[in-house]
Amino acid sequence: MDWEAKLAWADSEHERRLASVTGPGEREDFRLTSIASASWAAGLASLMLGDDAAGSQWLRRAADEYATSWHIAPPGSWGRPIAMIRCRLLARDVAGARRDAAGALEAGALDAPGPIAGYCAALALLTLGRDGEAETVAARIAAEELEPAAVAEALGALARADDVAYVGAREAVLRSFEAREAFLEDVRVADTVLVLDALARERGLESPPLSSSLLPG
Repeated sequence: MDWEAKLAWADSEHERRLASVTGPGEREDFRLTSIASASWAAGLASLMLGDDAAGSQWLRRAADEYATSWHIAPPGSWGRPIAMIRCRLLARDVAGARRDAAGALEAGALDAPGPIAGYCAALALLTLGRDGEAETVAARIAAEELEPAAVAEALGALARADDVAYVGAREAVLRSFEAREAFLEDVRVADTVLVLDALARERGLESPPLSSSLLPG
């Protein structure tokens, strides 16, 4: 992929979406989410180009924009706090990730039904270092068939600090991305692997390098 072109597109698209207005019958939180998604695309493109500083700036902006969308979204819109936490972790904004994780739990992610809410809760708990609780939630969403299944396995391995199981689950997550045809904003990056690795670093888990066109470097 031409990452310079993707970054230029995302930058331009972000400006266009910022200038757009919500039409009759349209949801404002969807418009705000689309703005955040453009920032997220620019952030990942920057990371793929090796510009971590610009990537962090874009991803922090995306997290803030996803938060603005979440605050006016209907209850149960767990994809927004998931995106917020993931963006913060990718930007290495640990304090911000912990703040957003605490907000997701306070909003009820831990008790909400379904694998998406469970993923949000597990991600939040791991971000806050509440690994025992995260392991329980990871087992639950594995049984509820979170897709891809390897994500729940990786979350559980992180909660147990099981580096052997984590390495295997991490590779399976990457393979699931490599088998995909559709990517959000057509940004072909295995960003979940990067998010999981950020959580692994917090636990002192060293993982072998992965070689893929869907990962930086």
